[in-house]
Amino acid sequence: MATLLIAEHDNTNLSDLTARALTAACAMQAPVTLLVAGSNCKAVAEQAARLDGVEKVLVADAPHLAQQAAEPMGALIAELARDFQAVLAVASSTGKSVLPRAAALLDVMQVSEVTRIESPDTFVRPIYAGNAIETIQSSDPIKVITVRSSAFEPAGQGDASAPITAVAVPDDMALSAFERQELAQTDRPDLGSARIVISGGRAFGSKETFDRFLEPIAAKLGAAIGASRAAVDSGYAGNELQVGQTGKVVAPDLYIACGISGAIQHLAGMKDSRYIVAINKDADAPIFQVADYGLVGDLFEILPELESKL
Repeated sequence: MATLLIAEHDNTNLSDLTARALTAACAMQAPVTLLVAGSNCKAVAEQAARLDGVEKVLVADAPHLAQQAAEPMGALIAELARDFQAVLAVASSTGKSVLPRAAALLDVMQVSEVTRIESPDTFVRPIYAGNAIETIQSSDPIKVITVRSSAFEPAGQGDASAPITAVAVPDDMALSAFERQELAQTDRPDLGSARIVISGGRAFGSKETFDRFLEPIAAKLGAAIGASRAAVDSGYAGNELQVGQTGKVVAPDLYIACGISGAIQHLAGMKDSRYIVAINKDADAPIFQVADYGLVGDLFEILPELESKL
């Protein structure tokens, strides 16, 4: 038996998150087969085949898989999963929508947001916004798992290429239809995989100041920009930039929290960062309890000074 890993991609490029999920899949102590499901996704399959640890690549190519909607993807994965002991996906918006449906079709439970794999049937994951760690042992014949990519180092990439095989795709059930997609255009790194993230909170007071003070520093650092839930709710940043329990979970090498108090909701999304720098005028803000370095002061004075020194 082997492990089936669902590739994260946009039909053209393989996401860096897949390499991290591959490390988790390899911890299942079984050969790893990578599934690339999409439309005109041959280039993605070729990229996936070069990842270290991939035994083979399955390609499911059909127009109705272009957006990787839950209904066709769930049916496809459930059909393929019967030949595997486990199915893994990144706990991204795609993984979170697709795998529950596949698990239901297989009549097994899903283990979500896994951060460590103890053995092929025992998994560790955070609960209560990361304030407790739970160890789960599953007796299901097929394990269906989403993993927090930030908890795993990315697998390497070599010159060897795993075999690529096309698989049959179930007919379109026409249970849902794609209408449109609106993506924010940016030259900055992806928030989920960036090495440096600089985030802002409600203390910025407006979207104009949020952008004016954070973007120049982010550009100099080559950093992604994030935001607290309060900043997103206030309209300073888009939902796609939210870091926290109800946003993205990140673990960059350096996380700079500017004007963020450190509510549990936000800490759940960033406290695994390698180094945390907090800038806040409130010396008693909870963020300082998890920060490696803290600057107490007015961010509107500190940030321009920091930018001038970069």
